[in-house]
Amino acid sequence: MKHTSLPALLAIAALALTGCGPSEVVDDQATSEQATASSGSAEGTTQYPLTIENCGTTTVIEQAPERVVSLDQNSTEILLSLGLADRMVGTASWTDPVLDNLAADNEKVPRLADNAPTYEVIMDAAPDFVTASFGRHYATGGVVTRDRLAESEIPSYLSPTDCDNGQSVNGGGQRTQPLQTDEALFQEIRELAEIFDVTTRGEELIADLQTRANAATEGIASHDATVAFWFADTKTPYIAGGRGAPQFLATSTGLTNAFADQTDDWPALTWESVVEANPDVLALGDLQRDRFPGDRLDDKIAFLSEDPLISSMSAVVNERYIALHGAEMNPSIRYVDGLEKIRAWMDEHADELGS
Repeated sequence: MKHTSLPALLAIAALALTGCGPSEVVDDQATSEQATASSGSAEGTTQYPLTIENCGTTTVIEQAPERVVSLDQNSTEILLSLGLADRMVGTASWTDPVLDNLAADNEKVPRLADNAPTYEVIMDAAPDFVTASFGRHYATGGVVTRDRLAESEIPSYLSPTDCDNGQSVNGGGQRTQPLQTDEALFQEIRELAEIFDVTTRGEELIADLQTRANAATEGIASHDATVAFWFADTKTPYIAGGRGAPQFLATSTGLTNAFADQTDDWPALTWESVVEANPDVLALGDLQRDRFPGDRLDDKIAFLSEDPLISSMSAVVNERYIALHGAEMNPSIRYVDGLEKIRAWMDEHADELGS
């Protein structure tokens, strides 16, 4: 006889309190209509059980999740954008304030941790589904492995933006080709929308992002300007390589990534190598956290201007800085905000960039 785990029992109890899931088959028509009305988000287009091949893991979703924990801001903002705040029981790993249009819904969802939560904290939330943008959370020594969640009958999901050849890049794998942020992100939105039976909302979100991205990149002037994306850390700076999300930002806006030869998403470099590259523009991470020295924009600018070696760089002397939130440098729905900010800065400084 199979014994049900304590976390699974807690999840089942929570589901019993919240009523029928939107995907349940109800024989009585009146009961079915009442269940749909109470959930408010079911479209009835997803057929359960739903099987998804997700970065080397086969995930089976028996019914639309009712108690999801999101381990990253990126996945959290997708779920909130899909109108799923009422299905969320916890978020974690924040680099920036939530998007303004999502703030009210975000207030309804418990924040389990500013950074990575513990396994115990996650299980106390009694989730029936866990999603993450970065595979480090699922790695051994991270928050919880996907196998361990499966043992508790909790399906999990990892963003395709962190997957290459069936392995998590952030969880120890390696990108073999540059990330196409929009393609991988749109896949994530579609899959999450299908999992939660809100496919129409998913397509509407994708259409909005695509329209904004097209507007931000339309008619980009050709030029030879180089850029370096600095995410964090003043000691050994994390500078974007040539296969991650910032490379997509650079390529889409006609800039040349000064460190496109680096294969890691965010290699820890030396300042000597940055000075030697002497990029024309510095995209600076404006992170609202204090995890590494120089997380915040003001601290970055102060460091650049005060260091005897670094302050001689052309971009520093001329203060050619583009401020981007951390989430805008990550492969998230905020990539569009990043494109818009870069385009606005380039239009304003067109004379300096040359062609």
